[in-house]
Amino acid sequence: MSGGGRVTPISGRSVEERASGANVRRGGRGFMVAFYAALRAIKLYPLEHTAVQKTLAELAQIATAMRGEEGELEFRISGEFIFINSTRLRLDLNNYATFGRILALCNAAGVATIHVGTDGTTREWTFLLSLIGAETKSSPQDRFAEITKRLAEAGIKTFDLDPPIESQQDKEFNEEAKAAANRTYSQSVAVTKDVINSVRIGKTPNIRKIKRVVQGIVDQVLNEETSLIGLTAIRDYDEYTFTHSVNVCIFSVALGRRLGMSKLQLYELGLAALMHDIGKSRVPLDLLQKAVDLTEEEWRWMAAHPWLGVLALFQFRRQQEQLSYRAMTVAHEHHMKIDLTGYPKTIRPRTMGVLSKIVSIADGYDAATSRRAYQTTPLAPSAVLEQMRDNPRRGLDPVLVKAFINLLGIYPVGTLVVLDTFELAIVHTANPNPEALSRPIVKIISDAQGNVISPPLVADLGLPDAGGGFSRTIIKTADPDRYGITVGDYFL
Repeated sequence: MSGGGRVTPISGRSVEERASGANVRRGGRGFMVAFYAALRAIKLYPLEHTAVQKTLAELAQIATAMRGEEGELEFRISGEFIFINSTRLRLDLNNYATFGRILALCNAAGVATIHVGTDGTTREWTFLLSLIGAETKSSPQDRFAEITKRLAEAGIKTFDLDPPIESQQDKEFNEEAKAAANRTYSQSVAVTKDVINSVRIGKTPNIRKIKRVVQGIVDQVLNEETSLIGLTAIRDYDEYTFTHSVNVCIFSVALGRRLGMSKLQLYELGLAALMHDIGKSRVPLDLLQKAVDLTEEEWRWMAAHPWLGVLALFQFRRQQEQLSYRAMTVAHEHHMKIDLTGYPKTIRPRTMGVLSKIVSIADGYDAATSRRAYQTTPLAPSAVLEQMRDNPRRGLDPVLVKAFINLLGIYPVGTLVVLDTFELAIVHTANPNPEALSRPIVKIISDAQGNVISPPLVADLGLPDAGGGFSRTIIKTADPDRYGITVGDYFL
């Protein structure tokens, strides 16, 4: 049964409520790990096998303990999120594959909510998980009907299942997350603009403001990264210098999170990413905005922005609120390339730091997919990822590029795609199932005849149809300008 009631803003929660939420998250992660382990064991071994019985016993024990502590146990999925007792479990590198696989299995089975009404036995959990994990070509709707029917016939009343239905709580959570992301993004762009303009006219910006912006981005990514990553698709041409820095910060922090960095490490990474291009504030504006090829002298000016950034950041250190030396290192290294064939040229052999490698990937991706003075036709996001993966001359760390692709999916957020139904869609989020990166969750914005669909229809391309195939598949990417589409409008 889908939980009702109003989502309480975090800032308005009592200490007891926040502590309870933390306890639910800890217990919920343990429950999901046991849930997935039992699903895998049932698939790999006969039911009487020791491994199966052990994992099922652990699952039943954890579920019983959670019911005893919380008074209830409800597992619910909404889109790409997993909730335990209305508390959303946070996705990180350690549970990414587990959560993705559970989402895929439950979506295929048409099960959105499992309410555990009593302390389930090992037999009852075996019966339920065998039904959810069964391989069949039936549609999710037919699967759900079959599962509930089989549970009733077996006399199992422990579990109460619900199909996917967006509750008022889900709507409020999604709207609240979207509003928070918009506030964080707009504030970040405004402060970044103020910082760069201050440095341009010789002033020293307020470091505390910069740190608050980064803290906001880190908190938003840790809490709900989907909405914030979606806003990177805006890529405002007139505000490119400022939105680019914010986008690079968002991509870098999100990638760092997937790599398992701590909150403190993410904060330091985000600060370095936001300031990576600060040296461009000391490059003449007419060069930054020049639409034709630069002369050799002009290129020297442009290529000087990494070490000019180091000088600018070093001056920041005069303030009591100092910046880390790692931010200076990233500003200096983000164009070097891992084989050191980039710029500025190094005097002696060195190895790029991991923060610089992360920022260089985020920087290269956002720059290539954005419209700028000298790049009026940006590349398609999917094509950029392909180049980053396959072209060694880009000088990017291949392991980190692979992690970046896993973060964004093969078709990144904001990509306009044509489906085999001839509908047009915009990629909304990457599929949380790591085995379905080519089948993202999309917003269908026009039908096969070209009629606009408003509001857009959200569709998970990874869900199988009744025949075991897929009702929609991406056949190619498309240029939004050709259709007069402003992608950013669908993420505001």
